[in-house]
Amino acid sequence: MRRSLVLDQAWRFSQPGQPDAVVTLPHTWNNIDGQDGGNDYKRCACTYRTTFDAPAYDAAAECVYLQFEGVNASARISLNGSEVCRHDGGYSTFRADITSLLKATDNELTVVVDNTVNDTVYPQKADFTFYGGIYRDVSFVIVNKAHFDLDHFGGTGLKVTPKPENGYKDGSVRVETWHNAHEGAEITVALLDAQGNTVAQGAGTDQTLTIHGVHLWDGIESPYLYTAVATLTVNGTPVDEVRTRFGVRDFKVDAKTGFWLNGRQYPLHGVSRHQDRKGLGNAITKAMHDEDMALIKEMGCNTVRLAHYQHDQYFYNLCDEAGMVVWAEIPYISEHMNNGRENTISQMNELIVQNYNHPCIVCWGVSNEITISTKDKKDMLDNHHELNDLCHRMDPTRLTTLACYAMCGPFNPVAHITDLVSWNLYLGWYVPGLFLNDLWMDFFHLVYPNRPLGYSEYGAEAMPNLHSAKPRRGDHTEDYQARYHEYMLRCFDRHKWLWATHVWNMFDFAADARDQGGEPGMNHKGLVTFDRKIKKDSFYLYKAWWSKDPFVYIAGRRYADRTESTTTVTVYTNQPSVALYANGKKVGEQTGDKVFRFKLPLQGEVELKAVAGDCIDQTTIRKVDTPNPAYKLQKGKSQSANWV
Repeated sequence: MRRSLVLDQAWRFSQPGQPDAVVTLPHTWNNIDGQDGGNDYKRCACTYRTTFDAPAYDAAAECVYLQFEGVNASARISLNGSEVCRHDGGYSTFRADITSLLKATDNELTVVVDNTVNDTVYPQKADFTFYGGIYRDVSFVIVNKAHFDLDHFGGTGLKVTPKPENGYKDGSVRVETWHNAHEGAEITVALLDAQGNTVAQGAGTDQTLTIHGVHLWDGIESPYLYTAVATLTVNGTPVDEVRTRFGVRDFKVDAKTGFWLNGRQYPLHGVSRHQDRKGLGNAITKAMHDEDMALIKEMGCNTVRLAHYQHDQYFYNLCDEAGMVVWAEIPYISEHMNNGRENTISQMNELIVQNYNHPCIVCWGVSNEITISTKDKKDMLDNHHELNDLCHRMDPTRLTTLACYAMCGPFNPVAHITDLVSWNLYLGWYVPGLFLNDLWMDFFHLVYPNRPLGYSEYGAEAMPNLHSAKPRRGDHTEDYQARYHEYMLRCFDRHKWLWATHVWNMFDFAADARDQGGEPGMNHKGLVTFDRKIKKDSFYLYKAWWSKDPFVYIAGRRYADRTESTTTVTVYTNQPSVALYANGKKVGEQTGDKVFRFKLPLQGEVELKAVAGDCIDQTTIRKVDTPNPAYKLQKGKSQSANWV
């Protein structure tokens, strides 16, 4: 049976102009310069080398594959002086059979990784750092010479298509497999429940099985997962096995009533997520993925847009387990490159093949803000039609979508190709007028009442050290970000027909071309800081809106030094009433909905306590005579308003 061995230790890393170093994978060479601003991080070809003895395998009966789970952006792989394969696209899995080139000892593996500007490989222009490196695991996959397919777009040779039947009482599960065996080959399939019990079984390369009394994958409340186990037997002997988890569910989107899951309305509210970390770039650990998911769950999200590329398989697994509804997309972003069309097709093939079995995914995103700088509109539109058709051909069970740039008008033909459409709109941040969000949604819905509309990006920059008693657009204060999101949440409540809303962004992330908020190289629209240490006030606002776990939170706690004689204290909670105390004396008690404001005379140091049901939160503020200079944004040389 197949087995896997990780090859992550003792790699020699060479980059232009620097001495060689020994590194452990995952690794990127842009973990520092890709996060410090200046748009000058090193984009070049670098080389990784390692020497290894052949893994234990039976040369007469087995073969050895080399598997890469993420190499950005282009890779050229050589073993013992012979080229093994090439791959363009920095976010997907690819493999190569290296059996014929293996020696018993002292195998020299060379990986040339290139993230230079290249108009044939996406992405090339976007508001995030394109970290170069081998930033996910490398491993040997040892399999019998007769095995499930490993050569088709990084897939596993196992495809599972489930759907509810009989009024959601049963589940119909189609299981397709591909393998390279011929005479004497037989495929058996077993479907296991969460406890490992067999609930259905059969034989054949394409079969449909029934799970009676099915347990649905039903979003965050009940994300139930089954496992499909496919076994390849040759002349009565099992030689290979692959397995995948899956969930039985169906969904639809209605332009007038929004998203539906398993026959009921299920409004989608959540966040977008980038995969990088401070000081590490994209070379992050499973524990960091776990932490990100824990924070997303804490806030009460039920959907995640995984921007703007294929994420680690581990995180899709976490989404399956958490019941997150996922928008998955390729990095076809910001500008259409005529020479890059083939790469968009290959990346979409890989995205779908590698992720088809994840129940969390409901739509394939074909592009993001592609109209920002597109010269050949006809070629761009042709490419979108080709991608849309490809998605439907490869996966008729899911919908297609795209995210339109703010300046892309509702009449632009690109906005009407996919099944769904969403807009990236920052009305109230990049341009004045939060009320414009209401007008824009109403206008689109009036003109296109049968076209499902979502908000794929919206947000405002916030530094947790910047504060104001009178926050305003562009000041980068934590306080304005909170006021902005208060408006947006109420705006969405007024437009319940939206098919999904995704905050930009769950976490601050690196964008080396930016210089804003007093910290260059960063996009600060996150609800949580880049290092995941600070949950900004807006995080708790969303928690009040979406989470069912009782809590209370006093906002503005980092705005501790206040000059006003009468100050406003804002409290967020999902409880129906809040009492506020100052130095032990009750200031007042209010009944309301999520956002509560109290006026408080301010003298000296005041210990605040908010009580909502059984929940308590405390913080301290103080009256000062002189404004704290650390609370005000200090303008630097750059006057950049945005990365473009």
